[in-house]
Amino acid sequence: LSVKPGEYDFYFTYGASKQVPVVFKGKVTASKSYYLAHTDFLPAEVTVYANKDQLDKVNYVEIEPFNMRNLQDTIHRSVPIKKIRGMKIVPQMVRLAVYPDVLTEESVEVPVTAINMPDNMVLRTFPSKVAVRFTIGASLFRTIKPSQFKVVVDYNDLANNPSDKCHLQLRSVPRSVSKAHLELETVDYLLEQQ
Repeated sequence: LSVKPGEYDFYFTYGASKQVPVVFKGKVTASKSYYLAHTDFLPAEVTVYANKDQLDKVNYVEIEPFNMRNLQDTIHRSVPIKKIRGMKIVPQMVRLAVYPDVLTEESVEVPVTAINMPDNMVLRTFPSKVAVRFTIGASLFRTIKPSQFKVVVDYNDLANNPSDKCHLQLRSVPRSVSKAHLELETVDYLLEQQ
């Protein structure tokens, strides 16, 4: 007829608290030709009240697992913070925003640079710039500059493997791009002695 608990747990502090960031937990997938640009929390940090030992051990809090598939539009949801025994978390709910973005294929013209060149030699390539194609979110494309890419010809390769054409290497790309590749793998070149 009734249930009476045999014991209660009471937690108390002397007002000790700590600000910690909120971390996403779960799985969100975007629709085909979309990708997840980023997620935001409002507030991004919450206050945790607990005793000093517990506060020293906690560096972040997680939301309750949040799952969504085939996302195409930005979503805003109120989500609860995962409870931690013996801690009070304020606020207990945060606003989650998930921003998908359309993937697009773009290209930029990048100058070819020579590496490991002797001081008395100059390398000239024809053409002097090559196109680098890549996939990126449409909203991020305007942040991309050709100077963020590096296309090189290694003089050591030319010296070891003489040929009519030189092989190009894509050495660095911005973190926000994917599937970066050169439109031309080889170009004509001329070595000039100074």
